[in-house]
Amino acid sequence: MKTKKTMHFFLIFILTSVITGNLLAQAVIDQKLSNALAGTTDPVEVVVTFKGDGPLNAIHSTILANAGITRGFLFRTLPIAGVLATSANIQALANNPQVRSLYLNEQLTYDNYNSRQLTGVDKVRKDQTITAKNGGFPISGKGIGVVINDSGIEGTHKDLEYGRNLVQNTLGATNLHALSTLLPITYIENMPTTELGSGHGMHVAGIVGGTGINSAGKYQGAAPGANLIGYGSGAALLVLDGLGGFDYALTHQFQYGIRVITNSWGNTADVGTPVNPNDPVTIATKLCYDRNIVVVFSAGNAGPAGLITGNYKKAPWVVCVAAGDKYGRLADFSSRGVKNQTGSFEIDGDVWNWEDRPTVTAPGTDIISTRALVATLTPLGAAQDISIEPAYLPYYTTMSGTSMAAPHVAGIVALLLEANPSLSPLEVKQILQRTATNIPGRESWEAGAGYVNAFAAVDNAFRNASYGSTLNYSRQFNSNPLSEVINTSFTIAYNPVVSSSTQNKFQFTVGEGITALTAKIMAWGLEGQTGNTVGVVLISPLGEEYSSGVNVLFPLYYDRSVVVASPMPGEWTVEVRGLRGDAANPVGIALPEDVNGNIEQLKVGGIGGLNDIAGHPAEASIKLAVSKRLADGYPDGNFYPDNLLTRIELADYLTMGQAIRQYLPTNGTSNFSDVSLDKQLLVESITAKGAAIRDRSQVLKGVMLPTREGKFSPKKSVKRVDIAYSFIQSLGLQLKA
Repeated sequence: MKTKKTMHFFLIFILTSVITGNLLAQAVIDQKLSNALAGTTDPVEVVVTFKGDGPLNAIHSTILANAGITRGFLFRTLPIAGVLATSANIQALANNPQVRSLYLNEQLTYDNYNSRQLTGVDKVRKDQTITAKNGGFPISGKGIGVVINDSGIEGTHKDLEYGRNLVQNTLGATNLHALSTLLPITYIENMPTTELGSGHGMHVAGIVGGTGINSAGKYQGAAPGANLIGYGSGAALLVLDGLGGFDYALTHQFQYGIRVITNSWGNTADVGTPVNPNDPVTIATKLCYDRNIVVVFSAGNAGPAGLITGNYKKAPWVVCVAAGDKYGRLADFSSRGVKNQTGSFEIDGDVWNWEDRPTVTAPGTDIISTRALVATLTPLGAAQDISIEPAYLPYYTTMSGTSMAAPHVAGIVALLLEANPSLSPLEVKQILQRTATNIPGRESWEAGAGYVNAFAAVDNAFRNASYGSTLNYSRQFNSNPLSEVINTSFTIAYNPVVSSSTQNKFQFTVGEGITALTAKIMAWGLEGQTGNTVGVVLISPLGEEYSSGVNVLFPLYYDRSVVVASPMPGEWTVEVRGLRGDAANPVGIALPEDVNGNIEQLKVGGIGGLNDIAGHPAEASIKLAVSKRLADGYPDGNFYPDNLLTRIELADYLTMGQAIRQYLPTNGTSNFSDVSLDKQLLVESITAKGAAIRDRSQVLKGVMLPTREGKFSPKKSVKRVDIAYSFIQSLGLQLKA
């Protein structure tokens, strides 16, 4: 209780200080640091980040000494120090204008360690059946050559050591090719270092196959046993630079056993376009396909309004990867495809069909991977890196983007090819899609088949198991909506001190026949790091309010949303509102911020397969659930809204809408004797340990439980307590329930 009171007091202190303008001169203080200091006079481990991106010097040492710091160390390149500090030391540092932030020396959960857990890579290595099938050795991508077609790699880093797991390191920019498209391609091989200051390729390589030696395996890549081949083109990447990597892969395929090439680059001027068989990159990727090399591309970082950056990424033999966050959701910045946009083209005498969408989604938000020591550290990088353990900070850094998602999938591809080297690029792509996890509320043109599931994919590479029947993207639904979505973006310059009736508000019109109205905002807080105590409120023409509230974990969860079913037509208002007191003190306690949001009006013109819901009190809710793929009707065209829900139906709905990983016992057995073969995947998945993707460590109980040993009782009715349990498990909150 004391800690909660202290947290509340500290929060109010910070927020009211912002309102009065005092905090603007102070450093950002981590909430976890304030909690650790509460009620103790003992020093704690603190990460101090100074402003700027250069190395620390005598001036910074003096600042620490003047604040009473006597124990700690300074990094040689980073503008960061690790110190032991008391509450008084922290306050002195916070008041110094040269100090950017003060964070507790605690591990972040936004990292590649959790990414391996999230996608099931770690689970692959621990499964005894899979290990036995692999000759008694855990799957690691051993012997599979992966080309990192990027800016360059520092082979002096122990995680990517030249001559060991980095079997070749080639510089493709030494003849100024990175600065001119007219010179012939030449390169210098056997280079210990090809990193020229970007750090991008270094980070990408670590995600694919870093050994994690510098972190005792914690920040290991997806395929630490793979043979990495670096092709570095420098920071000034042009089309020929990218092509040089493909050329090198093809020329040296047999020398290094190359089966995968990963590419985290694209063309922002080439979006929404059909696949062009004459594009040189398309041709290069096709030649790789012909030689049994899997080509992986990042989708791009153009966000929900942007499109996949490069027509060649949509070629049917290419694996195009969107970025997700650690909760199994699609990242806001990840480029989307175009709904229902498909086509065909001819190349080499064959006709191919393509779709404008990613293949799968993989972790791409705040990923910790190998650091290039010569790379310039951006202020954002410094801010994200401050929670990496000081002992590991010289070797690892944080980046976000689909650039991070693609190499994670490239590493998983190496695992599949070790499990089954005979797989073709198309078979690899099919396995990745067939075994993916549904991303709730997202369609395939946005997120592909779903979130990549390495465990199920490796299992499917070993054997022809029956995966895929639970996937929304390929499922034939009984009820299908005819819907229209109207999106309106807005920005509100939020100010906690309200001076007019129109402040912090945005007005818009809701038309006739709207099924659902959704308002979403992102509240990032101070410098995009602290979160903000604001919520979003929808106000109807009659003055009725619908509020999202403020998440008690606002420093971790930045999104807010509120949904209104069957909203009345007319002029509506969306308001950003902070924490409030009583009527006599209505000031919103929150940080000033330009809050960006989106209003979505869903109009369902009709849904086939819902013949019996007209006039039902829950008609609008049923339509909304079906349109969002949270529920489905029956094959006879009815929904039967007043029928009791059976356990097999609940399992189906949860798998559709709650991001349940596909799972089958790797030994080929079934855990239930009362489940038909066509429902085995559904039941095994929903009852498996770590079923919900929000259980990143995959250690919690299933989202549903057996009724008794070997029995699921699929036709038994569901009780309210069963639904409550399933919701808690699907959110990964078992330990808090």
